Amino acid sequence: MAGQRVRTRFAPSPTGYLHVGGLRTALYNYLFAKRMNGDFVIRIEDTDQSRKVEDAEKNLISTFEWAGIIADESPMHGGNYGPYVQSQRLSIYRDYCTRLLEDKNAYYCFSTSEELEENRQLQLKQGLQPKYNRKWLPEEMGGNMPESEIKKKLDEGVPYVVRMKVPDYVSVWFEDMIRGPIEFDSATIDDQVLMKSDGFPTYHFASVIDDHLMEFTHIIRGEEWLPSMPKHLLLYEFFGWEPPKFAHLPLLLNPDRSKLSKRQGDVAVEDYMRKGYSNEAIVNFVALLGWNEGEGSEQEVFSMEELISKFSLERVGKAGAVFNVEKLSWLEKQYIKTRPVEMIVGNIKPVLQARLAEFSPEMPVERISSDDYLGKVVELMRERVNFEHEFVTFSSYFFFEPESYEEEAVAKRWTPNVPPLLQEFVEVLEANDDFTAENIEAQLKAFVAPKGLKPAVLIHPLRIAASGVSFGPSLYHMLEVLGKEAVLRRIRRAIERIEVPVA
Repeated sequence: MAGQRVRTRFAPSPTGYLHVGGLRTALYNYLFAKRMNGDFVIRIEDTDQSRKVEDAEKNLISTFEWAGIIADESPMHGGNYGPYVQSQRLSIYRDYCTRLLEDKNAYYCFSTSEELEENRQLQLKQGLQPKYNRKWLPEEMGGNMPESEIKKKLDEGVPYVVRMKVPDYVSVWFEDMIRGPIEFDSATIDDQVLMKSDGFPTYHFASVIDDHLMEFTHIIRGEEWLPSMPKHLLLYEFFGWEPPKFAHLPLLLNPDRSKLSKRQGDVAVEDYMRKGYSNEAIVNFVALLGWNEGEGSEQEVFSMEELISKFSLERVGKAGAVFNVEKLSWLEKQYIKTRPVEMIVGNIKPVLQARLAEFSPEMPVERISSDDYLGKVVELMRERVNFEHEFVTFSSYFFFEPESYEEEAVAKRWTPNVPPLLQEFVEVLEANDDFTAENIEAQLKAFVAPKGLKPAVLIHPLRIAASGVSFGPSLYHMLEVLGKEAVLRRIRRAIERIEVPVA
């Protein structure tokens, strides 16, 4: 394997959504391969046909592409192979199973599910770790089952599985790239099923064969696969193959340090996509779940290119990584603050178009959907939104007239003297031929000063009238972006609609 081109893979099962832990595993494999100028491959492990979900494979691939994790041997990179699908490779697994049977490293097992469960319960009552009792281990392999009885079952067509024969009293050892040396006693290893009664291989069997045939140099996966390592290493030994290097990533944890699960919140990447998180923020966040750049570094926002240049397995920790959604939200805001205006405008246009199809604005559609107008909204609101879609949904007053007015703000700010003051100030604004933030501010201050009033007496009502709410960006800049015609219309409408609260 020395000098061989680095090859890594991510091998998801098409059983539904992509877990955030799966995205992290795929990302680490991708970053490691790219850092080493190697290849990253996706392989679909669909040998458990009972759990296969329609369109799950397509959704997995599209999610990876959205995240910027593109397999090298895929059509997007000029390849013709990807993703590899295990159900299309059954003849390969059967050939290797035959080889293990011939070499006496595997045997036929005809035990029924009822027998297996009965044996399991008996061992549990005895305080033993449940393992197959080797009822069908042939006499020639050290068991008690005559070869004639096995042949009889085969001739009768009785359903069977093929099990691996684990050697007795051996130690299985390997060096994990994250955790260091790890050793297993074969006495704790069960005779793993290799081929199921439906003719499909188990994950463990197919995975080892494919990892070898596809020449993967490094297997980077979650620590939940650690208990399976001795079975995999024994298969490498049976076939006389040199195993790849292994790295087992730490678990993802909830803030209470329990294992991340759907019971305590969203765990699917698609859930966060629907909420509006960007691919940049999610990838950045997931990269930091177990990896850090090193002591002395305060950088937390990374581009994909930076992650590739900085990533190393030596900087991946052993301890579980806490999934903190607040950190993800913080990262999203950092990207919104620095993302080019034209990119955000392009991203929010579909959101606005969907809203325009549902509601009819009074402002000209061609104006509020123009790049120039949207760009001004973005610049004014980028410090105040959490997601890109909020440039439209949270800031809807830039596109649609207020349908209602914030009750608490009205009760506090819409005093009896407000309507006549606003009516008078409308005439001042109407004469304004330079409707800019600076001029609006100057006019308002010049208007209230002779009356012995403070600017706040009009600032708050103006905001309520123009937007319907008591919060938002700079009032004067908001009015400038809305434009003179819309602002005057909204003030007049608010005067008509808002009733002065009774003291």
